[in-house]
Amino acid sequence: MSTTPVVSPALQAEIDSARACTDRLFELLTPEALYSRPIPERHRLVFYLGHLEAFDWNQICRGALDVPSFHPEFDKLFEFGIDPPVGQVAQDTPSDWPCVEQVLAYNRRVRAIIDDFLLETPEQILHVALEHRLMHAETLAYLLHNVPYEDKIPQPLSYTHSTELTPPRMVAIPGGMATLGQTTGEFGWDNEFEEHQVMAPPFSISKFKVTNGQYAEFLSAGAKPPHFWTRRGSNWCYRGMFAEIPLPLNAPVYVTHDEAAAYARWSGKALPSEAQFHRAAFATLTGEERPFPWGSAMPDSSRGNFDFHHWDPVDIDAHPSGDSAFGVAQLVGNGWEWTSTPFGPFPGFQPFSFYPGYSQNFFDGKHYILKGASPRTAACFLRRSFRNWFRPDYPHVYASFRLVEN
Repeated sequence: MSTTPVVSPALQAEIDSARACTDRLFELLTPEALYSRPIPERHRLVFYLGHLEAFDWNQICRGALDVPSFHPEFDKLFEFGIDPPVGQVAQDTPSDWPCVEQVLAYNRRVRAIIDDFLLETPEQILHVALEHRLMHAETLAYLLHNVPYEDKIPQPLSYTHSTELTPPRMVAIPGGMATLGQTTGEFGWDNEFEEHQVMAPPFSISKFKVTNGQYAEFLSAGAKPPHFWTRRGSNWCYRGMFAEIPLPLNAPVYVTHDEAAAYARWSGKALPSEAQFHRAAFATLTGEERPFPWGSAMPDSSRGNFDFHHWDPVDIDAHPSGDSAFGVAQLVGNGWEWTSTPFGPFPGFQPFSFYPGYSQNFFDGKHYILKGASPRTAACFLRRSFRNWFRPDYPHVYASFRLVEN
């Protein structure tokens, strides 16, 4: 990626759009909710209100351009998020945080200064800031999902689920090479490099993601309900972003890696590896690989449930125009997909010099790779090389799964 200090009008428009996207998320909350901690292991929401601008300031103004700070205290206070194990709760109180108007004033001034320096900012750093913000547009949705409904501004439901269940089936994938990683010279995060190939022997993969209906059978065998389910009388409901609905049996189940792996063992199958996901998603019968499962056309709402089109999952057989060359459905969108591959470096990995802890702090064998996308994943992350990761017991991710037979 070139470090020439020039920004295109298109990139400026992307930055403005990303800012508006995250601003709209905070506008969904009542003022009191900003000081709540909807996920016990994460910061209070007011942290994230300041974090996005603090990150931009620290990467662009402090790191790349050496601009003197106008508020060093906030630069530090809002600099780092936390990723503790489940059950390890922070001990701060609402009174430990500044008032909302102070944070908003900081944000406004940061944006104004950054906009004045855009032409001097290395393009790679601008891409990092842009994608960091859009990552948080999704992870903030996980947080907001756990905010009580009365503390959120209601939004209309945008999808009606079918009462028909799509029967599961397996799809044979021929053996061959899977290209992992990003091409040198293109933008990517440090863990996406270097591009390389891995041989994947023949295997079969489920055409569809595992559904709530299928997972309900697992509960009958003694499994516990997933985080997004709640019991109402004798019936299960799905806890959507803005309302509970009767459990959509033909929608993908959102689970932890531990739950997905347990279901796979119970069913006598396995979770796909990162290389197997790539073969199913991007390979073709002729041996070449596509940039997206459906081909080279840019992503749009006809291809899948991603890029903020919906708040919650749709049915597993929606968007057939997004199927892969082998006919595997929804490999991008409607829920990230757990793999069996621990998060780790590719051969030749080099950490970003300006953000050394982004990936390597999580090369600990305690995080697993997810591929694909969720309903709240921005389109820029649909590139083939992008890798997501979370702890195996973290329940708040919009994470689905499918099965393989080797």
